[in-house]
Amino acid sequence: MVKVFFQDIGVPTKNRAELVDITQDVEGTVRGSEIRNGLCIIHSVHSTTAIIVNENEAGLAKDILKKVQQEYEKGADWLHDKVDDNADAHLASSFIGSTRMFPVREGRSERGTWQNIFLLESDGPRPRRIVVEVLGMRSHEHRASEQARANFSRILTLHS
Repeated sequence: MVKVFFQDIGVPTKNRAELVDITQDVEGTVRGSEIRNGLCIIHSVHSTTAIIVNENEAGLAKDILKKVQQEYEKGADWLHDKVDDNADAHLASSFIGSTRMFPVREGRSERGTWQNIFLLESDGPRPRRIVVEVLGMRSHEHRASEQARANFSRILTLHS
């Protein structure tokens, strides 16, 4: 049976645009879920943030922010700026994406060595909320499922 585990992560941001490494929070949620194999979904519930995956290196973080600001320039005559002066942030979120998903194997998210998980803030500073959902099989259920498959295979073999 598939189990589902949710946890909210609060992320206070300090600047209008910044990257906040949330990797340890996400990994702690995966461990706390007790799910051995499944999926981990990381979702920002805000329309002016995004979730990205990359190396946690200071120069690269600055490069990412610079590229986002070049692509989604503030004050570039966006129509939404007439309503609320943050169209650039909405556009960045729309095109980069507010959700990422990782496989969970043996109780850990399957990330590459240099893959960290970041909240990209584009309209801060603000308190932000990230929802982490982990779904899959818990350790004891995984063993029971393997045993059930083995028993079923044995029955099929006996009846063929």
